[in-house]
Amino acid sequence: QDRDSRNGRPGAGTPPSPRQGGRRSLELQPRSTTALILEHRPANLPAKSAEEAQKHRQQYEEMVVQARKREVKEAERRRRQLEERCRLEDSIAAVQTWTQDVLPNWSSVRTSRRVRELWWQGVPPSVRGRVWSLAVGNELNITPELFHICLARAKERGRGSTALAPGTEGKGAADAGPSDRESSLELIKLDISRTFPHLCIFQQGGPYHDVLHSVLGAYTCYRPDVGYVQGMSFIAAVLILNLDTADAFIAFSNLLNRPCQMAFYRVEYCLV
Repeated sequence: QDRDSRNGRPGAGTPPSPRQGGRRSLELQPRSTTALILEHRPANLPAKSAEEAQKHRQQYEEMVVQARKREVKEAERRRRQLEERCRLEDSIAAVQTWTQDVLPNWSSVRTSRRVRELWWQGVPPSVRGRVWSLAVGNELNITPELFHICLARAKERGRGSTALAPGTEGKGAADAGPSDRESSLELIKLDISRTFPHLCIFQQGGPYHDVLHSVLGAYTCYRPDVGYVQGMSFIAAVLILNLDTADAFIAFSNLLNRPCQMAFYRVEYCLV
């Protein structure tokens, strides 16, 4: 000890410097709030009571539960991000396949096994309208100009029509005579409000209300022998969500012109 004192170094009996004592106390301190709760109090302080120790134990368990919930929530968030990234990558690849391989060669590949597989996987929204138009076709050779002519006629009849005649509410075109099928224009107003009501986009004031009314009204004037039949609005609504108004009318008219669909809407069940 004398030698250490002469050499200027602290010996065993020399008290540590404040800096050394502070460093040592930092090493002994708990490194988290959780550890602090579970630590006993220093010897120079009163010990915890049993109630306080139990309270700290409960707080610790609650903290552990909350931490586990956060970990589960974070893992779920990362899983959803990974799935969304995979879906996005698959969608980009599918769009490239449709735009580069299928659509330019539609006539030769539309019945191939590869295209059927792509159909079952789902057509990407960005190309869905073009694919549907090609798949339905236009055997009737309907033009956008014809659509606007039929639409103008429907609007003219709509301005000149009055309220529904007694006894006609809820009836379709099949209940009307051949010369009175265009009167089913009034039935469209009743049916539009019942078309996908949970979406709130086809009802009065919605962004697609007038568009749906235009397509159905134009079809009623295009095919007065068929008119409007309840349920047509759902088919037209799905087409409107993926096609322009004129293209939706063209696809709608050609789709309903198929023998099975036409027999169904003309209530000719023997042909169905």
